[in-house]
Parts: sequence; C-alpha cells; structure tokens
Amino acid sequence: MSKKSNKGSLFYRFVRASGIPFFKIRYRLKYVGRENVPTEGAYILASNHRNSTDPIVIAIGIRRQVMFMAKAELFENRFVNWFLSHLGAFPVDRGKGDMGAIRHFEQVLQDGYLMGIFIEGTRSKTDEFLKPKNGVSLIAYNTKTPVIPVCITTVKKRKVIHFGEPLSLSEMGLENGGAREFRIASRTIMDHIKALRAEDLSV
Repeated sequence: MSKKSNKGSLFYRFVRASGIPFFKIRYRLKYVGRENVPTEGAYILASNHRNSTDPIVIAIGIRRQVMFMAKAELFENRFVNWFLSHLGAFPVDRGKGDMGAIRHFEQVLQDGYLMGIFIEGTRSKTDEFLKPKNGVSLIAYNTKTPVIPVCITTVKKRKVIHFGEPLSLSEMGLENGGAREFRIASRTIMDHIKALRAEDLSV
C-alpha cells in the first residue's frame, strides 16, 4: 500500500468537504473530544453502530482519512464498490472470520493510517449496546495499535459523536494475546464507549 497524505486522496477530501454542510444541518452534529485523535500515526477508532450514515458522520468530524471496514454486501454493486473503494473502505464477510480483511487492515495500520471498526459488528436496532466482537482487540494486539473509543448518541435531537482518549494495549489488558484477553479487551473498550454515552446524556 502506497503512502498517502493523512488527509486522504483528493477524491476523499472532495467527498468529505461536499458532505459536511448537508450532514451537519440534517443531523445537527456535535463533536466532542476531537483533540483525542492524533494528527498522525496508526490508531483504531472503535465505535458503536446505530445508523448506515455512521461512517460518514465520524469521518467528516476529523481531518484525517479513516479507513473503514464495511460489510461485503455493499460491494456487490459496481458503482458502490468503486465509490467505497476510493474512500478507503474495504469489504469484510461478517461472521466468517474473514482473515483476508483482518490482514488488510493490519497492513493499513502498519502503514500509519487511521482505521475505523464498529465493535459490535452490526447495527443496533434498539439503540442498546450489543455484545462487542473481538476483531478490534485482535487487530490492536497483532499491530500493537492504540484504540480510540467512539460513541454515537442522539441527545435532544442532536447527533453527538464523542471521541475518547486512546487506550494503550496495557490499558486494554492485552499482554500475551489469546481468546480470553481479546474478550476482556473488547469489553474494556465497550465500557469506555458506554462511559462516553453516560457523559453525553448527563449534560
């Protein structure tokens, strides 16, 4: 993978700039903690998932390009495939242990990019948090990459996107790897996401 600007390709920057006015007005977006996303270096954004527009509202809130995992079904349409690919998204077969996708994003992180994953693996239809998957902690461990918890919450008809402080591997309990550690780390990340929501709802 060739090195590119942290701000992304010209196409990515054009799409991002074009979408900002619409989405900010449509969803009354409010961003909290954007200073917690470093301007360079590899990090994983681990977010809850509520709506199909979540990747967009996260991406337009920060100046760096975010490389998202997206469900493979979205790439079946040729135009959508082209569009998402040019935005840096990559297909993953959910629930099938897609090691090809995992290896791709491990390379993304090794190249110093910012990666986005929805830790629940799918959208919550009830607005309640779902059980976290272990993909985030697995990739974080394999690439020694800090994780930034992100929470998307609707507060008084405003969509709040809250970026937490980066979590180191030790803070997530990742030392030797293995299924148990991955489960603990995933729950730890989710606990931080829940704390962000509690903070937003208390304002």
